[in-house]
Amino acid sequence: MTHAHPPQPSSVRFPVQPRLVPPIKAARYLHLTLAEFAEKLSALQMQGFPKACPITGNYDLVAIDAWQDKRSGLAGGAPSAQSSADIAKARLATLG
Repeated sequence: MTHAHPPQPSSVRFPVQPRLVPPIKAARYLHLTLAEFAEKLSALQMQGFPKACPITGNYDLVAIDAWQDKRSGLAGGAPSAQSSADIAKARLATLG
């Protein structure tokens, strides 16, 4: 049996906001260029920044928000105190 008319797509469309984003968008989310993001990534991860999905290589925006909320003291608890040694290690990691 053949159709006289092919099926028509639904006229109702819903925008989908991706949760996983590529590194360039994760960088922009942090107000960094891709080069700056790549340069600072190890220091960010030493501070608990979420790692990329091992399958897609994309970053979870919800996890980034949770990380930022925790650092800012918005996650229901006090921000974690950093020792001066941890701060120095993070800064040295950005130097390569």
